[in-house]
Amino acid sequence: YMQESELKKLREKAGLSQEALARMIGVTAKTVSNWERGTNLASLTIPQIRLLCKALDVTFDELPDHFGPIE
Repeated sequence: YMQESELKKLREKAGLSQEALARMIGVTAKTVSNWERGTNLASLTIPQIRLLCKALDVTFDELPDHFGPIE
């Protein structure tokens, strides 16, 4: 049983589509989708991480270590 992506939960809580979140941090919607499905690991710059925290309304420490589904 796979637990839902923590990133997806935070994104939906913030009321953002994959496309909207992607635009806010300068990646493609496909990239966000891949993170949430666990296909790709996130590789973000510090400025992008700051934007991600702002977009999701979380602190750095509240960001999940893994963006994909948890087994």
